[in-house]
Amino acid sequence: MAPEQPAQQQEPPGRTAEMEPEPSDEMRGYAGRDLLAGKVALVTGGDSGIGRAVCAAFAKEGADVALAYLSEDDDAEHTAKLVRAEGRRCLTLRGDLGDGQHCVDVVERTVAELGRLDVVVNNIATQDPVDAPEEIGDERWLRTFDVNIHSFYRVIRAALPHLPEGSAIINTGSVNGLRGNKSLIDYSATKGAVTALTYSLAQSLVDRNIRVNCVAPGPVWTPLIPATMPPGKVESFGEQVPMGRAAAPDEIAPSYVFFASPTLSSYYTGEVLAPVGGETMPG
Repeated sequence: MAPEQPAQQQEPPGRTAEMEPEPSDEMRGYAGRDLLAGKVALVTGGDSGIGRAVCAAFAKEGADVALAYLSEDDDAEHTAKLVRAEGRRCLTLRGDLGDGQHCVDVVERTVAELGRLDVVVNNIATQDPVDAPEEIGDERWLRTFDVNIHSFYRVIRAALPHLPEGSAIINTGSVNGLRGNKSLIDYSATKGAVTALTYSLAQSLVDRNIRVNCVAPGPVWTPLIPATMPPGKVESFGEQVPMGRAAAPDEIAPSYVFFASPTLSSYYTGEVLAPVGGETMPG
């Protein structure tokens, strides 16, 4: 469970080792069942937070993992060690997925170096809270969309020629894409787009037997939080949900295992799974 966090702040994009407390993101108590044996997964934003926990869980389930990340080399290497400790291969891919060519490159390198591609997890995101909509200029608006939704589509488009029947695409959405957030306007807009992209691609790819689903978490204690929120909001982060706390990444990663494994979710596509700590919404 995620313990309470004191007020703190970091420079973006944030690093796990500087967080107090460090999040539970290594899936230490998780026992795999070879649900992903022989498969290769690409996880964007895989260096820390939810992405790290997903990489660790996938490795415990028998998958080799390629993790794409921006610049947090220490975090990426730590995650790679977790994967390799399970006897699986791990490829680390540094660079900015806000750039269209890099989205193609991470897919091509994954296939070239790990031999195939079966699971795509689009998990990268950026956010920056504001007090008023006018604070969001064109450059900031476009950057948020480049990272949070354009990269998702570009990675998927590059991956499709390599994905065999039975493959899975999993997009990370957010509760803010389901009900909005007055201080995370551009972020929420992109997460709403992630939901619609998931629905549309699920319909488009069903005849190819490629499943497309979305995990839309509520508050999760990851490096993004102290790197993008003021200290006072960090201290109270997660208190608004009925459970009264933020989730740990380890609590979210099993949702990705569920969607990645055809054993567990062969009849699921176009679904949004929302681990939001007890919050309920219409629809």
